[in-house]
Amino acid sequence: MAILEHTLGILLHPDSEWKAIRNERHSFLQVFLSHVPFLALIPTIASYYGVTQVGWTIGDGDPIRLTAGSAMSLCAATYVALLAGIYILGEFINWMAKTYGVRDSDDKRHYEGTALAVYVSTPIFLAGIFQVYPDLWLNAIATVIAGIYAVYLVYEGIPILMNISKDQAFMYATSVVTVGLVMMVVVRVGSVLVWGMGMGPVYVD
Repeated sequence: MAILEHTLGILLHPDSEWKAIRNERHSFLQVFLSHVPFLALIPTIASYYGVTQVGWTIGDGDPIRLTAGSAMSLCAATYVALLAGIYILGEFINWMAKTYGVRDSDDKRHYEGTALAVYVSTPIFLAGIFQVYPDLWLNAIATVIAGIYAVYLVYEGIPILMNISKDQAFMYATSVVTVGLVMMVVVRVGSVLVWGMGMGPVYVD
């Protein structure tokens, strides 16, 4: 099992990399565990450093920082949410496969759906490095750029991985993107609810 295999290639030459991924026969655990736990550490560690050591400012005020304990608990929850999010997205992709004409075996489709979820999330994970400096606009721009490229990877990867026509692939990819956006909204709402239950951040005095 190669750790972070295809990570660079999916960014630099996605077309040939998707073909290489399709020709492999790794298991679900091999694909998921060799990438997601490591890539999810990037935004988690960067966020911890950013909110505890750098902080952010509002207007001309002093930098606002979180306590180490508060940041640790919030970052740990974020890390778990990232792992769960990629897993759930992969399961949605697998579940939608028959609807859009994928005729491969169940085992193979399960690998490919998981692979798609894992690799399209790569630019978003890598953009998390900008959270070492928790500036709203910097991180918003980085996230938007990474999100756009992730959407491109979805539309590029589905017809190759799933071996279906372009028309079917377009509808399939659009459904995947929609599910991804809905999941983002659910996570945001969930964060607000958790904060409202008294588990929000604790600031340094």
